[in-house]
Amino acid sequence: MHRSHRLRKNEQFQEVFQKGTSAANRQFVVYQVPQEGQGAFRAGISVSKKIGKAITRNRVKRMIKEAIRSLESNIPDSIDLVIIARPGLEEMDFDSLRGSLQHVLKRAKIWKPVPAPREKRG
Repeated sequence: MHRSHRLRKNEQFQEVFQKGTSAANRQFVVYQVPQEGQGAFRAGISVSKKIGKAITRNRVKRMIKEAIRSLESNIPDSIDLVIIARPGLEEMDFDSLRGSLQHVLKRAKIWKPVPAPREKRG
């Protein structure tokens, strides 16, 4: 996830929590708020101490960032997201985590399908 795609300040997180809507599944809670005139989506990640010690939490954050990076073509621009990891997530492998994140984005109605590329006819 590129640096410009991150929420960093507490005020930014609080705005999403207060003005946004949420969706959840067993592994994630996602808060979203539309931001008009923004060039790209921004996301913030929250992993609590219930997940584990610092090494485990940082590993989970890295996996979530990589999952967002692989799904970013399906996330619309002009939106702010806060992704909260729930306990149990630390035991998942990357593909399961990515699938669960995709599922919660669909539940939140943020997922925009990207058409498959057409094959060129010779």
